[in-house]
Amino acid sequence: MRDLFLGTGIAHSVLLFAVVIASGLWLGRFKVKGVSIGSTWILFLGILASHFGLLVDPTVLAFMKDFGLILFVFSIGLQVGPGFFHSFRSSGIKLNLLATGLVLLAVLTTLAIHWITGEELGTMVGVMSGAVTNTPGLGAAQQTLSNVLLAEGAAPEMAALDAASLASSYAIAYPLGVLGVILVLILLKPLFKIDLKKEKARDAEDDTADAMARRMHCEVENPAIFGKTLREVMQGRGDDFVVTRLMRDGEIVIPHSETILQQGDKVLIVTTQSHVDAIRIIFGEEVPLHLKDWQDHQVNLVSKRLTVSRPKINGKTLKDLNFRAKYGVQVSRILRTGVELVARPDIFLQTGDILQVLGTEEGVRRVEETVGNNPDTLRRPNLVFIFFGIALGVLFGSIPIHFPGIPQPVKLGLAGGPLIVAIILGAFGPRWGISTFTTVSANMMIREIGISFFLAAVGLGAGQTFVSSLMAGGWWWILYGFLITVLPCLLIAVIARLCKVNFFQICGLVAGGMTNPASLAFAQDAFGSDSVSVHYATVYPLTMFLRVLAAQLLILVAFT
Repeated sequence: MRDLFLGTGIAHSVLLFAVVIASGLWLGRFKVKGVSIGSTWILFLGILASHFGLLVDPTVLAFMKDFGLILFVFSIGLQVGPGFFHSFRSSGIKLNLLATGLVLLAVLTTLAIHWITGEELGTMVGVMSGAVTNTPGLGAAQQTLSNVLLAEGAAPEMAALDAASLASSYAIAYPLGVLGVILVLILLKPLFKIDLKKEKARDAEDDTADAMARRMHCEVENPAIFGKTLREVMQGRGDDFVVTRLMRDGEIVIPHSETILQQGDKVLIVTTQSHVDAIRIIFGEEVPLHLKDWQDHQVNLVSKRLTVSRPKINGKTLKDLNFRAKYGVQVSRILRTGVELVARPDIFLQTGDILQVLGTEEGVRRVEETVGNNPDTLRRPNLVFIFFGIALGVLFGSIPIHFPGIPQPVKLGLAGGPLIVAIILGAFGPRWGISTFTTVSANMMIREIGISFFLAAVGLGAGQTFVSSLMAGGWWWILYGFLITVLPCLLIAVIARLCKVNFFQICGLVAGGMTNPASLAFAQDAFGSDSVSVHYATVYPLTMFLRVLAAQLLILVAFT
């Protein structure tokens, strides 16, 4: 029993992790004036436990920290992958420019503290890496410092010792680096007078206006299309809209490509907001009809939602399946990860997509047989794909990227590599015949387990020297790190708000720009929006690269 509670064996490690995580999650349920730091309690309890001598084997600790972070970022990548590149096109350039400014401000703040206080720049690199919670940056800085000292003739033992000293300042600054970002996110809500309901509506409008489905009820009034077939009218515009129903003399039909349009026809169109004006010009002005007006008359038609569950459908386009020609069934909308998309002919279907179809009872039944419509088969996650993707991510993150004048290559590391691979597989997997679908509950389980392991490992690793470093003057490092964390975040957040960036984009920008997964988990829990993770993933890869590069450059400035 003594070894179980005070030793360093496997059973002790499992027990300690379980108690710290369970206790931290339980404390995270409590709120003070409506605010809770959620799973960040795990970090504090880990620090407390290791301070009082409850330690974990360093090898086990390193594994749990890195593997937990990999699980967390990989699940984030899977979640945001399908909508990532759309988000990048719509807001990614602006967010990445702001994230680059966040990195530069952190570097300038670090240099300013060095010049004002006289603190060694090498020490300040460790403080900066902890303040921005960037472990790969610390590792790159240590390796660069060791190589520089060896090149200057230092003994290997001394070079290794000097490089390891960076970890002390990193460990001191890290906990408040996590909390500093969370504190900024808490302050931003009253500072910007955020109404979460209005902000969610604005966020949905910002992120999905170009892709989200919108219904239009138009009357054919344009003489230029009288007597033309629908195929002729849609020529060159097949990706802009879908005509799902046509009403003529009170009778409703599903139009096909050879349907001839006549003056006075009323059409139900599914499109996106960006094409509304063009459709009014092509067909005519909208008429005061409602969806029920089409439903009341469609006695021979069936409207149904079907789930894509058959593996062979994954990666096929609606044009390939051609449901309208084969079965007389129209697919008007596709529900994917909570967003309604226009059913364009060239859209790639993914396992888990929900199709809104309309047609005869027999036609809908045939489509149902084709796509599967068996959601129960999707409840089991595709673990082969998940672990294969993680393996690819680790390999990708380990690829060295060389830059002239920098002695050590830059790597994306165990966080950046899996994140990018997950995003790519989530976005393009269906086109390559790879099933990337995981249920929301499965994704959340992986994500929460990953971030819990990560926070517990960071806390258990930092607590042993935390108080001693403070007593030896390390509290100055805490202050420096706090300034490096808070000042750039607040300034960039204010600039972003002045640039009309919505609150959830700012949360993702700050969390991703600081490479801080704990603050991402906090923002999602506290503000009730998973869209934060999309914006987090939008800026994370570039920010990770710049953080690692900046740490190495500062070491070169300090020691060459």
